[in-house]
Amino acid sequence: MRRFIVVGQRATTSGDFSLNDLCGGTGRLDVLLRCVNSAFFLSHGLRSDVELYLVLKGPPDPPKAVRMLGSRILHLNPDERSTAALLKNALSIRLPKGLEKEASEGIYVSRLDLEGVLSKVGREGAVYLHERGEDLRGCKAELRDMTFVLGDDQGLTPDEEGALEGLARISLGPQVLHAHHCITLLHNELDRRA
Repeated sequence: MRRFIVVGQRATTSGDFSLNDLCGGTGRLDVLLRCVNSAFFLSHGLRSDVELYLVLKGPPDPPKAVRMLGSRILHLNPDERSTAALLKNALSIRLPKGLEKEASEGIYVSRLDLEGVLSKVGREGAVYLHERGEDLRGCKAELRDMTFVLGDDQGLTPDEEGALEGLARISLGPQVLHAHHCITLLHNELDRRA
């Protein structure tokens, strides 16, 4: 299982948004939508061995976590608009505190922040993707069944970085990359090591 946790600092936590303005009207939810595509899509199929958490921290009702499970997900298409419609549906669900609800096949929503997600999935095998980490190409560690934590275009807050204290840091190269590019590069490396 490959697991990705992506934190969206400004991403909306309400389903009350227009599908016609995914960049400006959703707190850059578009950044996370590209992460969904990179996490799951192959040329002619979906990766069934992937679990993706989107931790949404924007207004009006933070935090929320959307979990997407590749082995169960249905109706996921490679365009951002249809993926946004799935998230819109998930974010419209009324959530009892502490419970996760299935919004559609393979898509779940809860009121978890980054620490809550890490508590749920466990810190064992979790790594923080960071530009000042150990270079992936020199990393000899077994990278199976790993959880990769990364931020959106805003990065992580100092409190979130504190929650990741003690986790290994891995870098994907000398340049700072977009989150969805990081996911693609990780998949490529893990595919080659399999």
